[in-house]
Amino acid sequence: MSHIQDTIHHLHPSDNGIMPVKLEKAPSQHCTPSSDSVSDIHRGTVWGNNVHGLQRRLGNRQIQLVAIGGSIGTALFVTIGDALRKSGPLSLFLAFLVYNIMLAMVNNCMAEMSTYMPVSGGFIYLASKWLDDAVGFMVGWNFFLYEAIMIPFEITAVTLVLSFWRNDIPPEAVCVACIVIYACLNALAVKGYGESEFWLSGGKVILIFILFAFTFVTMVGGNPQRDAFGFRHWRHPGPFAEYLHTDDLGRFEGFLAALWTASYTCVGPEYISMVAAEAKHPRIYIKNAFKTAYWRFGIFFAGSALCCGILVAYNDPTLVAVYSGELEGAGSAAASPSSQVLTWLINLLTAAAIIDYIVMCLTYIWFYRACKEQGFDRSKLPYKGWFQPWSAVIGLLWMVMVVTCYGYTSFTPWDVTTFFTHYTMVLFGITTFAGWKLFKHTRLLRPDELDLTWDAPDITAYEEAAKISDPPIGFWAELILPFRPRRKSSQESDPEV
Repeated sequence: MSHIQDTIHHLHPSDNGIMPVKLEKAPSQHCTPSSDSVSDIHRGTVWGNNVHGLQRRLGNRQIQLVAIGGSIGTALFVTIGDALRKSGPLSLFLAFLVYNIMLAMVNNCMAEMSTYMPVSGGFIYLASKWLDDAVGFMVGWNFFLYEAIMIPFEITAVTLVLSFWRNDIPPEAVCVACIVIYACLNALAVKGYGESEFWLSGGKVILIFILFAFTFVTMVGGNPQRDAFGFRHWRHPGPFAEYLHTDDLGRFEGFLAALWTASYTCVGPEYISMVAAEAKHPRIYIKNAFKTAYWRFGIFFAGSALCCGILVAYNDPTLVAVYSGELEGAGSAAASPSSQVLTWLINLLTAAAIIDYIVMCLTYIWFYRACKEQGFDRSKLPYKGWFQPWSAVIGLLWMVMVVTCYGYTSFTPWDVTTFFTHYTMVLFGITTFAGWKLFKHTRLLRPDELDLTWDAPDITAYEEAAKISDPPIGFWAELILPFRPRRKSSQESDPEV
């Protein structure tokens, strides 16, 4: 039996865990775990071999909420109103639904790769190892800039939301407060960060369900006017809005406007991939997080779009005035400069996110080809993606189409500023990829060159050791664990001991 076949053979036990791999004797890495090494597993030390200096401290509940909270944010609450104004309720819902189906294709690729190989660096490291080091270099910088640009976007968006309600809050104070909070959260260790993310993300989930409950109660008549308006706004002024042009072309462009908003608003696979290496039981907890992402795309994103279209008409005077800047005083921030900057940041962030998804799909295609070439049985992996490799191909083609076309308005008429805010990240990606390839002389890997075993033995050994000292626990069981009464040990109950 070959080394790869031996690795695969032990990756599919009857339970949710991963059986240890039968390896050649190497005392420094694959000896029987001592009590000291087992007690040190959460720092990433497995049987005397430190795996990237990791601190595997994120539990199931934290991973699940990071997966949810990382995708639900200011983008959803702030930008969806402008998308409704441009597209209409049905276009908005269809755009979010279609885009999330395509995002599920990408999630399907990352779920298989990250669950099998939950390494530090996530999809960035996978691209370097399984595709091309130049691609990994490019997407690493792309993701760094994505997260860096996200900070001023969040601060700008918070300032705009506050200015809608009152105009006497100094923007400088909002900036300082946000920066201090960001710094404090990032200074925490892995466990502290995970705990803070759990509670903050939980708040986002509560807000979403409040929106769902409010929508249902008011649409069936639970409002001060006792008006059961239902889907009235879908009939008057109608399900589709005209944007930029009239008639069918205008309605199609309205749909595209909502689709570009969905492209920026709906995210998720990248965050799960990046925290995979910090999970206590990566192949169990990360697999569950990726699996829950499918219904999360439908419920949270498409559901929010549906609710907004039910509650507000796309030609509502207040909605139009807010985004056109026609209101005076509070609410006029949409026409301010702290708003133009927001639009530029959204354009940059949209392209950056799409580039990440393109790289994920490409990496999976290379991984799939290597599995075929090397006889790697994917059915024995912890998670096997469905409809592959067509899921990756469809996801790739869709994301390429979006990043190519989403800035088409800069050409009609030609506008230099709009063009560069839409396509700067694309140009930056091409430049960094080409520069690193010329400097390092890298090339795309052939299917027979991919190291499909890689860190799998160490990860398998880690999970087996982790099961001994800290067995995996379900989400709901872990959620109520802090509230359970603590049982006294035998030594605490016996005063003579």
